[in-house]
Amino acid sequence: MTLLAVEDVGKRYRLPRQSLLSVAPEVQALDGVSFTLQAGRSLGIVGESGSGKSTLARLVMALETPTRGRVLLDGADLHALDATALRRARARLQMVFQDPYGSLDPRRTVLQTVAEPLAVLRGAGKAEQRERAAEMLAAVGLRAGDLGKYPHEFSGGQRQRIAIARAFVTRPELIVADEPVSALDVSVQAQVLNLMQDLQERFGVTYLFISHDLAVVELVCDEVLVLQHGKVVERGHPHEMFRAPQHAYTQRLLAAVPGR
Repeated sequence: MTLLAVEDVGKRYRLPRQSLLSVAPEVQALDGVSFTLQAGRSLGIVGESGSGKSTLARLVMALETPTRGRVLLDGADLHALDATALRRARARLQMVFQDPYGSLDPRRTVLQTVAEPLAVLRGAGKAEQRERAAEMLAAVGLRAGDLGKYPHEFSGGQRQRIAIARAFVTRPELIVADEPVSALDVSVQAQVLNLMQDLQERFGVTYLFISHDLAVVELVCDEVLVLQHGKVVERGHPHEMFRAPQHAYTQRLLAAVPGR
C-alpha cells in the first residue's frame, strides 16, 4: 500500500533584492520531484549539500508549501487540507532532526519533551502522557526514572534516543529522519541506527531517511533516491545502485566515500 506519494513537486525561494528597483531573484530548490513510498518501507534520499534534501523533508512534513505539485498521505493532499484536517494528519507524521542538542529544549524535562506531541496532537491527559512517555523511554533503551531529568544530563546518543522517543510516542505511520546520526560519534551511530531498525520492526513505521552518508543509507534503506540540484537523477535498491551506479553524479558521490 502506498503511504506517501510526491507528485511533480517543485519549490522556489525568492532571494533578497539586489537593489530597491531590481526584481527579486529566485532559486529553484526542487524541480519536478516524484516518488512513492510503500507503508513499512524505508526510502533514503541522498545528495550533496544544496541538493534539496532538507527542502523535500519540510514539504513532506507540511512545514512549507510547494510551488507546484502535490504531497499525498494516503491519497490526501497535505497542502490542500484545512487546519483541522492537517492537525489530524500531523499526528501521523513525525520528524527526527540532525542535532540532538539543538532539537531538545534545555528548559523542559524529558517527560515534557516526549509527551508534548501527545498533548498537542492527541489531547492526551497527564496520566496517559506519563504512561506513554515511560513506555517509549523503555523502548529506546532509557529508564522511566529519566523522565524528570533535563537534556544536559544525557550524552549525545542518549539525547537522540529521547528525540526518537518523542517522534514515536504518537505511534506515527511516517517518520522523516533528517541526518539523524550525522552529529553523533561514529561509535554511537551504529547503536542509534540499530535502534531505529528495531523500532521499525516493532511498530511497522515507514521511514523517509535523509542523509549525505551513503553507507548509512545502504544499511537501513530498502530503496534510495539520488537528488542533484533539486532533481531526481537515479533511484533503485541501494546495494545494486552503489555497486553499479548508472548516473555520473551517483558515481562521483560514491567515489568520494573512503574505502570504496
